[in-house]
Amino acid sequence: MSGPRQDPDLVRPYVRTGGRSRPSTDVRLESLVFAATGTLPGLNPDARRVLGLFAASHGGGLAVAEIASALSLPPSTTRILVADLIEQGLMTLAQGRDDDRPVTSLIERVLHGLRALA
Repeated sequence: MSGPRQDPDLVRPYVRTGGRSRPSTDVRLESLVFAATGTLPGLNPDARRVLGLFAASHGGGLAVAEIASALSLPPSTTRILVADLIEQGLMTLAQGRDDDRPVTSLIERVLHGLRALA
């Protein structure tokens, strides 16, 4: 006789990450990641759910924040799961150049504009 079945949404974040609180790779919420299509045997349910999002994206990338939102996972947990998949060679992190980033003053002006609208 088996025990009660766990709802995957009720699994605590520290269980999903094996007790880790930080990703082993520098993965930020705004990081754009790409995944291999398909799944491999032996992946845990969370890894399959993350990779499953990319099947619908038709080869496009997703921001880590988008993954967290789509799967209703805490951002910190998602960062760790994505870092694990990168280390396993199942995902890649898009590498941007520093000159691709907007200047801080532009970001501050956008932030002030958004606050004024709220």
